[in-house]
Amino acid sequence: MDEERTLTPELTQQDAEIELSLRPKTLGEYIGQEKAKENLAIYIEAARRRGEALDHVLLYGPPGLGKTTLAGIIANALGVNFRVTSGPAIEKPGDLAALLTNLNEGDVLFIDEIHRLSRQVEEVLYPAMEDNVIDIIIGKGPSARSIRLDLPRFTLVGATTRAGQLSAPLRDRFGVILRLELYAPKELGLIVRRSAGILGIAIDGDGALELASRSRGTPRIANRLLKRARDFAQVVGDGTITVESAQTALNSMEIDELGLDLIDRRLLTVMITQYNGGPVGLETLAAVVGEESVTIEDVYEPYLMQIGFLGRTPRGRVATPMAYAHLGLRAPQTEGGGQTTLELYSNH
Repeated sequence: MDEERTLTPELTQQDAEIELSLRPKTLGEYIGQEKAKENLAIYIEAARRRGEALDHVLLYGPPGLGKTTLAGIIANALGVNFRVTSGPAIEKPGDLAALLTNLNEGDVLFIDEIHRLSRQVEEVLYPAMEDNVIDIIIGKGPSARSIRLDLPRFTLVGATTRAGQLSAPLRDRFGVILRLELYAPKELGLIVRRSAGILGIAIDGDGALELASRSRGTPRIANRLLKRARDFAQVVGDGTITVESAQTALNSMEIDELGLDLIDRRLLTVMITQYNGGPVGLETLAAVVGEESVTIEDVYEPYLMQIGFLGRTPRGRVATPMAYAHLGLRAPQTEGGGQTTLELYSNH
């Protein structure tokens, strides 16, 4: 995947430099995800009243929606320490044991990309989540013995973009499971204005909404576009991001009114012009476009499917009539034995 892609929802180095300053600290400051916030507030308050650690929490959904931020808010609300790591960083059971034995009572341990934990590490995690104990093997061979250590009560907050890849035993040990949804433009507009206020960027309401409407429902992308629009406003405008200056910036970055960039449009164009709109296999599409299949599946497809431009069928990927219309192309009348592209899409 191109690390410089403006519309990638993945965290980049530049994002990390400002995200800490933009992250809300309380549920009241956190914009959007109303149902998840409402339930989480009740769970947190109930745990505080009982003087217990909050049940383990699983947050899942597309990248860039605020899972790490929400985990930090949980720790702040409980008044405990917040420890952060990721699945790929915990390579051995000993790494996890070191993390767990250094926790204090009630602490929140956040594991990002928890679906990437190895099976051996998962096995160590199960008794820790259920019984607050950890089994450590000392020695090797016939002389090896197991020592069971008690752990303080803690809350594990796991985050994943691929909930389907979590093993059932791990998923079942989470007491609270929350899905984060893509944001509506109005909510993203509020986030853009909040971020602009923190960063000292002048922006009006229409300018914020213009950026929000092209941010693919993702706060991380909205904040990234805000910084780029600021550059254009300062150089070719009067310093304030208006709807006109926002459109100038976005058009210069080749981001259209639906938030599609050059790569998205190329993906759809290849499907339509070279494969008559599909069906086309994922591996074939990846080879033609020059991207890894996992990148297409995780980065490009979710949003294209969300807006109804792409469909998955047992025979492969299909461009819908909406994609043809957006690109200004005429959809074929029939395809695949007399079925239209729309029929193929809707049947599967």
